[in-house]
Amino acid sequence: MLSQELEAKSYPRAHFPMEQRISIVTLGVSDLTRSREFYERLGWRRSMASSDGIVFFQAGGMALALYPRLDLAKDANLSAEGDGFRSFSLAYNTRSHDEVDAVLKEAEAAGAKLVKPAQEAFWGGYSGYFSDPDGFLWEVAWNPFFTLAKDGSIQIPE
Repeated sequence: MLSQELEAKSYPRAHFPMEQRISIVTLGVSDLTRSREFYERLGWRRSMASSDGIVFFQAGGMALALYPRLDLAKDANLSAEGDGFRSFSLAYNTRSHDEVDAVLKEAEAAGAKLVKPAQEAFWGGYSGYFSDPDGFLWEVAWNPFFTLAKDGSIQIPE
């Protein structure tokens, strides 16, 4: 809708560049209730903006949304068929080496599948992977080169 309004006013594209940020990551899930309960068992609090058919979790300066897989595919005008490696992972960076193991254990206790136990990483940190009930891959990592702010935000060095 916004793009149609912009075209109608014939603004040059340079006036509205895409900012370098992500607002919401939406996961297409097979069972919305199961997925919501999984993230709640991890201690995440559901946003009150959630309604029938979609669940939001505030995640720092962005949000994680859970939406039925078939509905998400339909909304994007794509087939919902296929699974396996989805060519991306979500990441949770920790403040310490030991916190990686603790977060992986917490995820397992909440119902996650441990995909790769934590180990020293080739890039100088420590990380492991779990998958949520729909197979979405989460890396849990401590990176000594990336400092986390008090609010959990990350600043990538220039």
